[in-house]
Amino acid sequence: MPSRVIIPLSQHVGAPCEPLVKVGDAVAVGQKIGDSQSFVSAPVHASVSGKVVAIEPYPGPGGAPVMSIVIESDGQDRVADGIAPRGALASLSADEIKAIIREAGVVGMGGAGFPTHVKIAPPKDKKVDVYIINAAECEPYVTCDHRLMLERPQDIVFGLRALMKAAGVSRGYIGIEDNKPDAIAAMLKAVEREDGITVVALKTKYPQGGEKQLINAVTGRVVPSGGLPADVGVLVSNVGTAVAVADAIKTGMPVIERVVTVTGPIVRSPKNLRVRIGTPFADLIEQCGGLTAPAAKIINGGPMMGIAQPTLEAPVAKGTSCLLALGETDLDAVPARPCIRCARCVDACPIHLMPVWISQYAERGMYDEAAKLNAVDCIECGTCAYVCPSRRPLVEAIRVAKRVALAKRRK
Repeated sequence: MPSRVIIPLSQHVGAPCEPLVKVGDAVAVGQKIGDSQSFVSAPVHASVSGKVVAIEPYPGPGGAPVMSIVIESDGQDRVADGIAPRGALASLSADEIKAIIREAGVVGMGGAGFPTHVKIAPPKDKKVDVYIINAAECEPYVTCDHRLMLERPQDIVFGLRALMKAAGVSRGYIGIEDNKPDAIAAMLKAVEREDGITVVALKTKYPQGGEKQLINAVTGRVVPSGGLPADVGVLVSNVGTAVAVADAIKTGMPVIERVVTVTGPIVRSPKNLRVRIGTPFADLIEQCGGLTAPAAKIINGGPMMGIAQPTLEAPVAKGTSCLLALGETDLDAVPARPCIRCARCVDACPIHLMPVWISQYAERGMYDEAAKLNAVDCIECGTCAYVCPSRRPLVEAIRVAKRVALAKRRK
């Protein structure tokens, strides 16, 4: 139990929450402490009982300061009034399930952070007939979903069944890479008596867990450039999201915790930990016995798509799947050199983009040109930078081009 938690008011795609509490207020576990009137948003809840001691900008797991609510724990773990099971799944309507998911603050727990109640309510012109649980977990080092599949397979199936009912879908799939035979076996056993749900063993390759790649591997459908999964009749959620939905219905508890992989060559005792939302990263490292050598880089997420952290005071958020600690000898310290036009990034790109040109346009501030080359389709998997012999910062440049293009679209 952390002695202090920092709850960011924005842990999701969409509008940030406004605080529902003030400094000095006493709060209980599961109490809603932040919300927004916007449809594309998700409330946040207290993960410990105690007193609100601050509401101010705080280092966030994404690297930038985020307005946050700081709670000092009283150690009692008192549960808020009204936290109770929501009833049998068979007795709940689709709208009731959506409301439960929304009030529980469920978002994409794989890192995307998209509010789940929004995802399961696609526009009426989108005919969705398939729901996929993304259990590929293709990022190196990360094993939190693997552990959930071994320890909570029935809850994953329950969550998928609830999501399917809410979205009006009759066909579900659970896609797992074939380097996890124990997880495949556990999930196969969990769906033995489930009609309409199939476990699919996928070839182990990166980035198999990318949404578009997963949809194509499981269904053969191709999401068009600039399109969404719903455009081809598919919705996708993460393993952790399914478990969060199951918890919200079975116990009434909103998203107050998640499983986080704490690992890396310099972590003394790597573990998967069940962690309260808002726990500082430093607490996770301490729980695993500390570090065996000075950290050269600590990453929120995996080595390919994660974000390097400037401080260990940043807290665990709903989308925090992994904390990866690397020492000096674990890093490739070769400085970036000029592009040699080898086209390895082009060959490696799973979206069939031109990273070499998009990044160079972005580096020169030529964002319109980068957008014309479909920069917004980049899934930021890091494959281009990984294979680049010149160690160009391709992903960072393309990410900037994406943000500019998306901002222009919103306007």
